[in-house]
Amino acid sequence: MESFKPMLFTCMKSYSKEQFFKDLVSGIIVAIIALPLSIALALASGVGPEPGLYTAIVAGFLISFFGGSTVQIAGPTAAFATIVAGIIATDGMDGLIIATIMAGIILIILGLVKAGALIKFIPYTITTGFTAGIAVTILIGQFKDFFGVDFRGEKPIETIDKLKVFFSNIDSLNVEAMVVGIICLAVLIIWPKFFSKIPASIIAVFVSIAIVQGLHLNVNTIGTLYPDLKAGLPSVSVPHLSLGVIRREMPNAFTIAILAAIESLLSAVVADGMVNSKHRSNQELIGQGIGNIGSVLFGGIPATGAIARTAANIKNGGRTPIAGMVHSITLLIVLVVLMPYAKFIPMPCIAAILFQVAYNMCQWRPFVRLVKYAPKSDIIVLVLTFILTVVFDLVVAIEWGMIVACILFIKRMSEETQVSGWTYQSDDEEFVDDLRPVEKEIRVFEITGPLFFGVSDMLANDINVKHFTKVLVIRMRSVPAIDVTALRALKDLVARAKAKGVTVVFSHVNEQPRRMMEKADFINEVGRENFAPNIDAALDRAEKIIGK
Repeated sequence: MESFKPMLFTCMKSYSKEQFFKDLVSGIIVAIIALPLSIALALASGVGPEPGLYTAIVAGFLISFFGGSTVQIAGPTAAFATIVAGIIATDGMDGLIIATIMAGIILIILGLVKAGALIKFIPYTITTGFTAGIAVTILIGQFKDFFGVDFRGEKPIETIDKLKVFFSNIDSLNVEAMVVGIICLAVLIIWPKFFSKIPASIIAVFVSIAIVQGLHLNVNTIGTLYPDLKAGLPSVSVPHLSLGVIRREMPNAFTIAILAAIESLLSAVVADGMVNSKHRSNQELIGQGIGNIGSVLFGGIPATGAIARTAANIKNGGRTPIAGMVHSITLLIVLVVLMPYAKFIPMPCIAAILFQVAYNMCQWRPFVRLVKYAPKSDIIVLVLTFILTVVFDLVVAIEWGMIVACILFIKRMSEETQVSGWTYQSDDEEFVDDLRPVEKEIRVFEITGPLFFGVSDMLANDINVKHFTKVLVIRMRSVPAIDVTALRALKDLVARAKAKGVTVVFSHVNEQPRRMMEKADFINEVGRENFAPNIDAALDRAEKIIGK
């Protein structure tokens, strides 16, 4: 049984100097990878560059310390970019802090009540759909900086609005910015093919700075947009609390919590497969909750486990949470010492890095495979979630995705439930079946599949009682489960039969349906003697009732 104990404490029992050296090297390399990504994702989220580093430092350290994975690296991720940008645009930084603190509390509660396993109830089609949708929103959101288009004071929030404003201002396209962006994109694609040890994003940053500063190009940089960029430690941010703000931010809090849970646990599962380990899902949720609360209190944004950085950690030898903590400490040193130099990073370079992030997370291959081979109901959920994520937001996408997925699942399950009667030859002959001949006064019906509200009408429509019928045998060996609605329909069936002088006998009622019947006192209503363990015993009982 999973215990509530950070994975760090378990790892330290057999920790060695050799593993510390590996964790140290891996942590530094992951920090180098995380540096431009954290800045880029912060800018995509509608905040300055510093909060991206604050998030990677504070949340990265706390989640590694308190989490349930040995190798998870946490920080700002692309999944949160559009959500955070929307919250800040409407409710400001205070709204984001309050929403994230509430999300952190929700995550801790989910961990304490051992809800980590509930992640499996979110369909793969929904996670694939909204991940692809988020990738498209990030891609569209970076068109402005990649092409150097001037929005002329407009600040659209919704993805479709950003696209409209981009095309309406396409005449202001900056060729120099576009060339820098294309060069950075080429570096990001080509560099890893020849030099995999040094992160391509760092090379793209240095190349773009050299081009823009060396040739004195008219290209926006981080310093142009954020002239107050400063080094130093983050300060504590205390939001202004009120009941109205808390009530207003509750939907955002649930969205952040659900997304953090989904992404962190998916990342942990992927990591388990790479290192042949087993994470503690409930402890990971607790760690994510603590990390998110700490992040926003120190000026950061929501965080979660990052699959790309976690994979880089594993590939470079990191095997314990110490690597994640080293990654955070390294970024802290960078923040204090090197942050002023970040103002020289060109915005087309940031856009190019985010283009690659969007491509890596879009999962277009699984998306295409699902469209080709999945049932129509799954394709509907996939495409609907994708479109709603792009056109509206993640909250609407997940809500409607889950609603439609549940409705289509109910429909599919209802098609699996069948009611069939044993063959009746004529009024003068007996019912017959492979098992044994049956008197014509006895009608036998077999139910196959789960009995629930979606199929309860079958009991009224498909089970009919002839004028000469004296006993109705209901065979339930293939009914694994029953709900209250279906049980009520069975009660109505029994009541209608009694009104016609017909006795109902049940055959082979499985454990869950029998338990429901016991609790509802249905067995006593029908009569315990009319519940048989198998069809032979049920037919014997029926023949006894008709006197044969």
